[in-house]
Amino acid sequence: MVLNDDVVRSLHISDEHLAQVIEKESAELTRRETAYRGGREPAQPAGKTVILVDDGIATGASMLAAARAIRAAGPAKIVIAVPVAPPTPYQQLAEAADDVICVEVPVSFLAVGEYYRDFSQTSDEEVRELLAAPTTG
Repeated sequence: MVLNDDVVRSLHISDEHLAQVIEKESAELTRRETAYRGGREPAQPAGKTVILVDDGIATGASMLAAARAIRAAGPAKIVIAVPVAPPTPYQQLAEAADDVICVEVPVSFLAVGEYYRDFSQTSDEEVRELLAAPTTG
C-alpha cells in the first residue's frame, strides 16, 4: 500500500476514515483478483522482465505500489510503460523501475482522460474476456 501523505494531510482525512477506505478498497482488490484470475495461478516474476502497463499516470501512487510489490518478488527487470505522466510522478517511477517508457511528459497536466478521445471505463466482463484470450509464445 502506498499513501500520498501530503494529499491525506491536505484533505484532513482522519485515521478512522482512512482505515475504512483501506478496508473497502482491499475488499475490491480481492474481488477483482478473484474475478480476473479465473482460477489461474499468480504469475511468478522472479528472474523475469516484468512490464507494468497503465493507461496513464496522474499521481503515480498505484503504479508505484505495483512496482514495489513486483520488486519484492525478485524480477530481473521492471519496465513501466504509459502513454502520459506528469513530471514529478514520472521521476518517482523512474527511480522505482529499471526503465520507464512514456510517450508524453507534459509540464501542464490536469488529468489522464484529457489525452484520450474515449476514456470510458473497461467493464469486468471485458477484462475477463481479454485475460482469457489465448496468448502466443
